[in-house]
Amino acid sequence: MLRARVALNPAAVVAPVSRRTFGSFVEHMGRCVYTGIYEPGHPLADEDGFRTDVLALARELGVTMVRYPGGNFVSGYRWEDGVGPREQRPRRRDLAWRSIETNEVGIDEFAKWAEKADVEIMYAVNLGTRGVQEALDVHEYVNHPEGTALSEQRRANGAEKPYGIKIWCLGNELDGPWQTGHKTPEEYGLLAASTARALRSAEPDLELVACGSSSSSMPTFGTWESTVLEHAYDVVDYVSCHAYYEEHDGDLGSFLASAVDMDFFVNSIVATADAVGARLKSTKKINLSFDEWNVWYLSRFQNAPLPEEWKVAPPVIEDRYNVADAVVVGNLLISLLRHSDRVTAACQAQLVNVIAPIMTEPGGPAWKQTIFHPFAKTAALAKGDVLRLHIDAPSYDTAKYGTAPLVDAVATHDPATGDVTVFAVNRDVANPVEFAVDLTAFGADLTVAESWTLTDDDVYAYNSKEVPERVTLRSLAEAGGAITLDGGAATLTLPHVSWTAIRFTR
Repeated sequence: MLRARVALNPAAVVAPVSRRTFGSFVEHMGRCVYTGIYEPGHPLADEDGFRTDVLALARELGVTMVRYPGGNFVSGYRWEDGVGPREQRPRRRDLAWRSIETNEVGIDEFAKWAEKADVEIMYAVNLGTRGVQEALDVHEYVNHPEGTALSEQRRANGAEKPYGIKIWCLGNELDGPWQTGHKTPEEYGLLAASTARALRSAEPDLELVACGSSSSSMPTFGTWESTVLEHAYDVVDYVSCHAYYEEHDGDLGSFLASAVDMDFFVNSIVATADAVGARLKSTKKINLSFDEWNVWYLSRFQNAPLPEEWKVAPPVIEDRYNVADAVVVGNLLISLLRHSDRVTAACQAQLVNVIAPIMTEPGGPAWKQTIFHPFAKTAALAKGDVLRLHIDAPSYDTAKYGTAPLVDAVATHDPATGDVTVFAVNRDVANPVEFAVDLTAFGADLTVAESWTLTDDDVYAYNSKEVPERVTLRSLAEAGGAITLDGGAATLTLPHVSWTAIRFTR
């Protein structure tokens, strides 16, 4: 049998687990909002029109923060269209997704939903077709307590207290030619810096996110961040990263190694940001907000014709996820945790229906996609500190990412409880791997509290409305793996194409 090993040490701390790592994303796109989180008249809708089955699943998923209202949508959005009496709100064209936006849901409604879901809002402002004044206006509306025109308008609309939104995205993907209001890095850097300074004048302790690269394959990757940060380094806290992955032409091996690219992305942008800081002689460190990431079969979307009609909430990129997709999502979470010293915010895109862990049928049920499970279990079990690991594992060659290890893993240690949790993936498409985990640095009295694995003989198995539990988590033993623990030495048998989480406790 193939073998891998790792030794864990409680002193080898990368950083504390950031709860913002487990963010999600709600964009006015497709059926994410309408018939997703919001569907008045649904049998399970509450008094505000929100689907309570979706709210329950969002809580179970463990989401801590949600980016809103976009995405590409925000680059043409007029936030004021979505406030005030619904019957007076205008219907607008959404150029990003070629649809009609009714504005039935705006920031007031979304803030109600966020309170019910117990999530923090990450708010994105329109720096595509708009600019500094509009950013200040929406900030005044949502965050100023009272006594000004826009804060009093919010109070008149039913929200007496401000929303206290702390983390703000300065636009979205403005490096992309597809973006309404696409800009050069010089143009965007100047605009982002001006907007950041203005917002800080209104509320000095905001956390501000500058647009980074939309993909590591962008021609401007790296140079975009460098130019933008030359202008905005001192007035922003984060630079964003966006990345999506898919299996191409049956190349499962490369797809399973997608986290290799995420690691490259993070390391490259950290190096770029630190180089700018060094040139500016600054001791400040810019963190990364990986506020769009997921498996997305983008090539299918790009090859599909645009809709001829302008419709309200048409189905858009409702990918159906399989076992391999879920293993990759679990591995991308491993990568994000591994970089917790610099990646302190992240958002899986998106929450409902649109490339999402939760699916709904209008008027009908909601169910969990395969990718729901590794996200929910990682959010539940990753506590305390992330540990720095050096994994000794066999490698394999991939067509897309070069040589990659067959086993990837991360571990967390909670000093308050003593719990140690290991998250691991086996990328081998055919064979199990024996994974030895040395826990002796934590003492010899650890026991296995719980073990979970996502795997299947059919790596393309998926969940559906008809069979919503076709793919779910099972114990390692039930899934055909095994675990032994002897005096601090744990041995796990990881099934082929699998994601596994083991929590050890005293």
